[in-house]
Amino acid sequence: METKNKVGERKSSELFKFSGDWDKQSKALKAKFPKLTSEDVKFESGKELDLIKRLENKLDKDRNEVVGILKSNYATVTKAI
Repeated sequence: METKNKVGERKSSELFKFSGDWDKQSKALKAKFPKLTSEDVKFESGKELDLIKRLENKLDKDRNEVVGILKSNYATVTKAI
């Protein structure tokens, strides 16, 4: 089911699913964005939106930008394996 906001845009973070080895992905995120801490990238099952919100605030990006970063990071990490 697709979720849309008031102006009809898809909420990509609600469609985004974390997959793969989060430990490797979080290390790659911290390497790319040195201001991120371990607490910023802490993943807890069922609290994925909290993680996205922390990244939005810390990176000063909107939700779609953060989801794009996470997708790009996932592709980079899985390609390196």
